[in-house]
Amino acid sequence: LVVPVTLVITEALKVNPYPFLFSQILASNIGGTATLIGDPPNILIGGQVGLSFNDFVINLSPVIAVILIVHVISIHLIWGRGMASTAELRARVMAFDESEAISDSRLLKRASLVLALVIVAFVMARSLGLESGTIGMAGAALLLMLDNLGKSAEHQSENVVKVYNEIEWITIFFFVGLFIVIAGVEHAGLLRLLADQLLAATGGDFKVTGYSILWSSAVLSAIVDNIPFVATMIPLIKSMAPAFGGADALMPLWWCLSLGACLGGNGTLIGASANLTVAGIAERNGIPFRFMTYTRIAFPLMLIHVGICNVYVWWRYF
Repeated sequence: LVVPVTLVITEALKVNPYPFLFSQILASNIGGTATLIGDPPNILIGGQVGLSFNDFVINLSPVIAVILIVHVISIHLIWGRGMASTAELRARVMAFDESEAISDSRLLKRASLVLALVIVAFVMARSLGLESGTIGMAGAALLLMLDNLGKSAEHQSENVVKVYNEIEWITIFFFVGLFIVIAGVEHAGLLRLLADQLLAATGGDFKVTGYSILWSSAVLSAIVDNIPFVATMIPLIKSMAPAFGGADALMPLWWCLSLGACLGGNGTLIGASANLTVAGIAERNGIPFRFMTYTRIAFPLMLIHVGICNVYVWWRYF
């Protein structure tokens, strides 16, 4: 939703759009860490452990607010001071009339209604017994149906084809292939082996276990998708309840897992869906998004953010 607007503004200002898109990728994954529905790992953890929307907000939003501030300062230090535009171009952007960009007010109202319903369904997903994918696809189908109501069969066919042509198929099929590879790695037992070795190396120390989960989740989520890793770690952490005094005593470990897995997705271009979605849109608009170019800056920033989380969990839980 935001990237096309960014491209319009940066084109009008005649500035490099890459820093803006880069910043939005990291901000998306940072912000998504703060709530139950913000990132798939949180949905998995919340559903399996029985954590509510408010549990995530209360425990994670304070550190996420700090990380977002650090992120903005970092982007300014890296790119902000060297970026400038003329007063004339800035005035041109400020003179934009957003109402002129709305070409179909009827569709906008219907899309806003469906989007609101989808967000409510995400919040109530656990009580409804629905997966996030089911909610998203149902919302897309509902909007497609509403957009075609009252139109002729020929117009409906043309409209549906037009919508399908605008889908980021390259990004979707990349994820299909990536998930197949990761599923193979998971079924081969590599993720479980890594998780077992990690927990064994902590020697039963609760603090060390928490820090290990935080950092290993971050590094591994930057390399492989965080969803199968989190799915593997959940039963392993649950099995530690007797050793650490019951299920309630494990709460800090769940927050370590969430922070590491969600923020770790910023480390590389394949770490999270937001990364590849933005990269796909950028490439279509002639803006190159290279793996190593992104990783050279994103991975160190990700380590800084996880380091802040390390201090936070030590101060609040350990």
